[in-house]
Amino acid sequence: MMTNWVPDLGRYEGPRYRAIADALAEDVRRGRIGAGTRLPTHRELAWKLRVTVGTVSRAYAEAERRGLIVGEVGRGTFVRLAASATTIMPGDDLGAATDPDFIDLTVNRPGAASEAQAMAEALGQLAAERDLARLLDYQPHAGRPEDRVAGATFLARGGVAATPEQTVVTASGQHAMTCVLGALLQPGDTLAAEALTYPGLRALASLLHIRVVPVAIDSEGLLPDALAAACRSGPVRALYTMPTLHNPTTATMPLSRREALAEVAQKHGVVLIEDDVYGFLLDTPLPPLAHYAPQHGFYITSTSKSLMPALRVGYVHSPKSEVERIGAAVRATMYSAPPLMARIATRWIADGTAERLAREKSEETRRRNRVARQILAEAEFAGDPAASHLWLTLPNGWRADDFVETARRRGVGIIPAAAFAITRQPPNAVRICLGAQTTAERVERALVRPAELLTTPPERYLSVV
Repeated sequence: MMTNWVPDLGRYEGPRYRAIADALAEDVRRGRIGAGTRLPTHRELAWKLRVTVGTVSRAYAEAERRGLIVGEVGRGTFVRLAASATTIMPGDDLGAATDPDFIDLTVNRPGAASEAQAMAEALGQLAAERDLARLLDYQPHAGRPEDRVAGATFLARGGVAATPEQTVVTASGQHAMTCVLGALLQPGDTLAAEALTYPGLRALASLLHIRVVPVAIDSEGLLPDALAAACRSGPVRALYTMPTLHNPTTATMPLSRREALAEVAQKHGVVLIEDDVYGFLLDTPLPPLAHYAPQHGFYITSTSKSLMPALRVGYVHSPKSEVERIGAAVRATMYSAPPLMARIATRWIADGTAERLAREKSEETRRRNRVARQILAEAEFAGDPAASHLWLTLPNGWRADDFVETARRRGVGIIPAAAFAITRQPPNAVRICLGAQTTAERVERALVRPAELLTTPPERYLSVV
């Protein structure tokens, strides 16, 4: 539905573009324009307000940065479907629940029993380092040479044709994303991403004032033709994608589609930013997008998922021409990766601890997946047997926010699709994590609760005050 919305700017001070965004926010809050409403075109609103088209474009960009609206290629600009007050973001329950029976399945974190012992031993070794004093000083921005060598080895095990000279060490995967986006994109640039994407990407794009446009996906991941359509509609500077064990749908992109996607990127001059933090869970690594487009591909991974969240070390593999810019971004944000953490990661990569922990996590994840499939046998869900999470499509009658809130009242934390969506209407689905900093027995006990909800009409639960 198109609206004839014309904001009253008389009550707002400051630049006109900001006044338009402020007026839009107020009208959405008061219900004057509802979720899903299509807004006037840039040219139409500019004519009605007697401002330039550029002013309206800036206003819409600001409103999109605030999460008020979303642009859809070939269709227009729409008011976003607002998340309800009960919508939970990944990690919101961490440390917040006082009920010992509450089980948090919101955090996508593969687990392994030997993590604590491995870290205890590593800290003892670190304290005995002969050159410990050197590690306590400032370090090279892109990483110490030995850490870059270890990073290249770590990346190579994920299928990357890695070299130390093209490897930059960062303080986690999120920091790696910050450095790549900060180095390559300017405020106002357009970044494409899967229509359902990692929430940390949305938060980072907002911080950097980068416009994010959704690209359609299916059961095999992002659609290359949809990216091509987005490029034809306007300049797209880069694509952020998770082609292996996608978060949240668990889809893994086949080789033919990876090659097709790389062709689209090269044709339209789009930078490919591949996030592969879950690839270690597969038995055999798949070629990264950079394999098909070496001059366009940036590959990101970290130790947080494969080793442990407390080990805040990430790695970027970049075209040679961009390594210096990525290193400069590290300097601007963190100066360098934490040298003590990087030393532990380097040692673990060299002595086999990293490979052992990753293997343990993969094996435990597959065991939990098998149990989850038995408990949720009657449910409709997507879930690669190697993935550390499930993507559950809800039956008719259940809304995702209501399902999440009801599960929460029954002692289980899960995440609705709205937390991942950059489209105006997310699918009616939820993500359930199988690692989540808890034991396999507690995960099994937790899964029974949403399984029971799926067999009962929601009215039984929502009628209880």
